[in-house]
Amino acid sequence: MVTPFHLAFQVRDIDEARDFYGLKMGLPEGRSDTNWIDFNMFGHQVVTHLNPALGPTGRVANHCNPVDSHAVPVPHFGVVLEVETWKQLSERVRGFIDHFIIEPYVRFEGLPGEQYTMFFEDPSGNALEFKAFANIEADLFAK
Repeated sequence: MVTPFHLAFQVRDIDEARDFYGLKMGLPEGRSDTNWIDFNMFGHQVVTHLNPALGPTGRVANHCNPVDSHAVPVPHFGVVLEVETWKQLSERVRGFIDHFIIEPYVRFEGLPGEQYTMFFEDPSGNALEFKAFANIEADLFAK
């Protein structure tokens, strides 16, 4: 069994984060305060923390590295899912994301580590990647 990870990151607005992660993405909310919210991201604890220095339209800084002919934002985070769950999430996300950093597609097709992937940002500029493998155990670290 994989143990849950904990990730805390900054957002520009707590209500905006609650709307994005809770309502739009459908992640259950855990504990919260006026400056932070815990969310259950597929069994993992992600915590949005207010950073007032970002301002109401501010964005978290990131840069990109090339992977499979795409500019992958760094840092980014997300969860490795089963293929069917990934497909359901990609359909849900298409309902509220106007611009994907990298549209949902199959990366490394026909090669070791073949995976479904998609990248998008939350309103504060935090980059998220969700991916899936046909066989997570065999393919996650395949060379």
